Amino acid sequence: MAEIRAVLQEEGAEDRRERKLNMVAVVLLVITMNIYTHLSIGHVKGKLAQGLRFIWRDPDHQMPGASAISHRRYQLGARPLVNLFHQVCQPMATPETPGAFLFGLRLMAIDGTIEDVPDTPRNVAAFGRHHNDRGKAAFPQVQGVYLVECGTHAIVDAGFWPCHTSERVGGFRVLRSVEPGMLVMWDRGFHDYEMFLSVWQRDSQVLSRLPAHVKPKHIYTLSDGSCLSYLQPSDYHRRKGGEVLLVRVIEYTLTDPALPGYGEIHRLITTLLNPIAYPALDLVCAYHERWEIELVIGEVDTHQRLAGRPLRSLKPVGVIQELYALVIAHYAIRYLMHQAALLSGSDPDRLSFVHALRVLHNAIPEFQMTATEQLPQLYARLLRDIADGRLPLRRLRSNPRVVKRKMSSSISNTLNIVIGRSPHSLSPNL
Repeated sequence: MAEIRAVLQEEGAEDRRERKLNMVAVVLLVITMNIYTHLSIGHVKGKLAQGLRFIWRDPDHQMPGASAISHRRYQLGARPLVNLFHQVCQPMATPETPGAFLFGLRLMAIDGTIEDVPDTPRNVAAFGRHHNDRGKAAFPQVQGVYLVECGTHAIVDAGFWPCHTSERVGGFRVLRSVEPGMLVMWDRGFHDYEMFLSVWQRDSQVLSRLPAHVKPKHIYTLSDGSCLSYLQPSDYHRRKGGEVLLVRVIEYTLTDPALPGYGEIHRLITTLLNPIAYPALDLVCAYHERWEIELVIGEVDTHQRLAGRPLRSLKPVGVIQELYALVIAHYAIRYLMHQAALLSGSDPDRLSFVHALRVLHNAIPEFQMTATEQLPQLYARLLRDIADGRLPLRRLRSNPRVVKRKMSSSISNTLNIVIGRSPHSLSPNL
């Protein structure tokens, strides 16, 4: 609550007089509607007040209606939620978090996603709509890019742009949250000399897949078969001036015939140059931890936001407000899951996000009805309940980009092709 009040004061959005629906309540409501995404905003308000109604002096107290909530949401705007996200959503893994670090470096990943928004003239004008030879997309869309802590699935930075914005633009933006001591991973679509340079200047390291058309200048073959090479900027004058970045290229193949890409040569590029301190096999296995961000996108889209329908907001400012509230809500769930994992001595990856979400659905009213001195016991029970939702061990797989739904040509003008990614994390047999 203190963080919310501080952000509202900083953004000049605090209430000047007492209201039935004050701005703190509006912020909580916008975040909570991304936990109870299956409910209308009026019913979300009811969930927030469900426990409080038992202690109100007037049992017939009338709560604000849906129109009042909508009005106050747009009075609030998007900036307080953006500010709150950047202040609250920080890396949370500790040295005790399994799988969160490699060689003492915090594992981070960057990737993008597309979100459908309501088909209104304002949203179309602000965010755009995709077109292809099959016609127009059903909804305007927003391009989102996330920076995620792999070990905890915490989204620590995010940006949202019109749908025709390149993912690489978003990738550059979220690099602002890269801190010293991180190992940042991204797919070959994000490959760019400037991104490598930006991470290196932040005293962090990069591990990414190398596009087939990129040919770094070979310098020296190391003892483990990887090689040192020079990566050059795309700008002609900088290349002619001799500007280069020393990197290490690792080639490998998958040995399991059941995995996509079996037998093909895959190339990784990294700023970790020492083959003794940073063995190639460990780096190859670490790169496949990058697929944790695919699971995060699945958690947000499929389980939290309920993909298959667009966001709620009919205006662009409401869309941005809702998206940042969405990632704040995801962070809150993942924070509880991390605390539960530490308490139970388990890996946060082995806890079920869906189970944690369902537990939280039931817990919010309980915390409102519980006496202050009993809240620590209730919180400990909440963590134990979340820790009970264990997932089975994952299979060894890899994640190609695939067509999730394919339409016949006879309906191509009315339906859309949706390109997605498999929601499971994969690791190779090497």
